[in-house]
Amino acid sequence: MNVLFVEDDPMNRRVVKDMLDVAGATMTGAPSAEEGLQLIDANDYDIVLMDLRMPGMDGMTAIRHIRARTDAKAGLPVIVVTADTAVDLRDRCLRDGADEVLFKPVAMDSLFDAIGRLLARGAQGGGAIR
Repeated sequence: MNVLFVEDDPMNRRVVKDMLDVAGATMTGAPSAEEGLQLIDANDYDIVLMDLRMPGMDGMTAIRHIRARTDAKAGLPVIVVTADTAVDLRDRCLRDGADEVLFKPVAMDSLFDAIGRLLARGAQGGGAIR
């Protein structure tokens, strides 16, 4: 499994990488939404983990860019990983194109459960997650 984690905090990227290493997954980290979008252009990922609050472009704008694509990557599964706890945040993220929302600090079992659900949906013939 090849994962892209778009997150400006290097410590958060490291913690999630260590979790994904346990499962044998490969993770690429991007410190900005702009770099994350460039990596999506250039590489194939099974899933994207996206922080919401980053300098420059925010995570929701990046997700809207992904969903606006005209190729298969528009359906790339995206899990928001955020410390924001606004009451309606989960609903907003799902409405704006995210597939799942996890809140920091992320527990390993929650991360693996969310990834498993999304990959299973895609494998069951649903094609693009959206």
